[in-house]
Amino acid sequence: MDFFESFTGLQIAVAVAATFGAAFIRGLTGFGFGILLVPILALALTPVEAVLAVNVMAGLVALTDIRLILREAEKSAIVISALVVVGTPLGLLLLEATPNALARLIIALIALSAFFAVLLPKRGADQPGHLATGAVGLSAGLLTGFAAMPGPPVVPYYVGRHIPRMTAKASMIGIFGVAAAAGVGSGAAIGALEWQVLVLGLSLFPLVLLGNWIGSLAFGKVSDTHWRICVGTVLGATAIAALVKLV
Repeated sequence: MDFFESFTGLQIAVAVAATFGAAFIRGLTGFGFGILLVPILALALTPVEAVLAVNVMAGLVALTDIRLILREAEKSAIVISALVVVGTPLGLLLLEATPNALARLIIALIALSAFFAVLLPKRGADQPGHLATGAVGLSAGLLTGFAAMPGPPVVPYYVGRHIPRMTAKASMIGIFGVAAAAGVGSGAAIGALEWQVLVLGLSLFPLVLLGNWIGSLAFGKVSDTHWRICVGTVLGATAIAALVKLV
């Protein structure tokens, strides 16, 4: 059966709506794209297909923000990005070795962890030490390969500190762009990236651009408290919905 013929109309509609919504959140906050989208796509696709399709879209949309990244990102993003590249292939190999049902459950739990991470109280503006930064980079790489979700360790690292919101957003976008490229490259290297997954990612990408653009228009027009509450609520609802579906 053809890859695309295996989808029902409802699954396609859910994928379209989820992609647009995740892109909007990404434009508004700088994060949340994979966290929101992978658990939903993984219910219709295999976890490997969902992770790679999201990485294709995330990598492409990061290219549209390259000037913002170079201008505003914190230097720590370079170190974290390098470590993400190291950890991503290991995460993807782990995903391939994990049964689909268990992988879907783990992905949903990772998304749920992001909900709690967003709600943690803020810390000072000082950059964490080398050990903490390294742990964030390696764990983000593992989560990129396993779930296309570098966000759970990266988001608290930046959003949880008293630094300018634009700096946090640009740093996260840069890291997530590198993570997506590493995910796609790792998938191609181990033979897990099928042409149909590339076509799916490219087909949904116009929705990513539209949702991201609309979200970026709203960036800065809502208070820090309000967008943290909003994003946390969406992340929690998405993860719970994925868990309920699995149960």
